[in-house]
Amino acid sequence: MKQLYLASGSPRRRELLTQIGVPFSAISADIDETPLNPESPSAYVERLARGKAEAGRRLVVSDADFCVLGADTAVVLDGKILGKPVDEADACAMLMMLAGQDHEVLTAIAVLDGERCESRVVRSLVRFRPISREEAAAYWASGEPRDKAGGYGIQGLGAVFVAQLNGSYSAVVGLPLCETSELLGHFGIPCWQTLNAR
Repeated sequence: MKQLYLASGSPRRRELLTQIGVPFSAISADIDETPLNPESPSAYVERLARGKAEAGRRLVVSDADFCVLGADTAVVLDGKILGKPVDEADACAMLMMLAGQDHEVLTAIAVLDGERCESRVVRSLVRFRPISREEAAAYWASGEPRDKAGGYGIQGLGAVFVAQLNGSYSAVVGLPLCETSELLGHFGIPCWQTLNAR
């Protein structure tokens, strides 16, 4: 079986991949995440997922057959990408924009080996309940929003803001497990079925 490398420093993506029984090694592949102009949010996340996979492949020193999985997530409100907050004011401003509104979460995944690269973009729709400025400030003080796209984590305390989710929960966390499993299968990497063989 091919060896899989996850080109991500995200502990959430590592946890999700472990959840479906995929053996992997994590590597950190940093790339420039500046959006191009013009570039749609969907094209942006797909480019970054592919870029991370490619950057990861350049880091791997192995004689064995291997694949690299890259992923990227963007929170999008009215066509605008909300990145990771730079400070408390930025985080609170994001939450106040999202409060009481529907927004998109786009997560792209890309898998590549030496010969080909396949990618998918998964779109989920999230609705937030109203949020007070005091709640937004208290949420920032918790430390959770600091490294999160859109300034919140649905898998943590930020779940209290989510009134409705239409789409993939795991994609909003950072790795769409259904699509990831399917894509890995195209490269000969099985998921949870390997658990019984151990």
